[in-house]
Amino acid sequence: MTLDGVDRTTARQRAGALLDYLQVGKRASAMPARLSGGEAQRVAIARALVNRPQVILADEPTAALDSERARVVMDLLRQVARDQQAAILVVTHDEKIFDRFDRMVALRDGRIERDELRAA
Repeated sequence: MTLDGVDRTTARQRAGALLDYLQVGKRASAMPARLSGGEAQRVAIARALVNRPQVILADEPTAALDSERARVVMDLLRQVARDQQAAILVVTHDEKIFDRFDRMVALRDGRIERDELRAA
């Protein structure tokens, strides 16, 4: 964030808030090798969101997470999309999070099988 002109205090606050929201704030000082797969996944999501991008490409963002933490991550992504007017493209096999999407395009063998626009 400092490369983007964000002062150190603001950068730490923003990063800390995301880590806390994703329930890994208590592990902020842990070395990466000491994080579980799910913790590392949530830290990677925080890292992707911290600079407030306008487009987010998420490949299996809930793959290493239990159902509750997957909902937390998807709720955060939806909130980011609303607050920042960002576009989020998620590729997933996790059917438990399908209800979190405004639009779903299902592919099978490289062809569109279904394209649904849902009420926001």
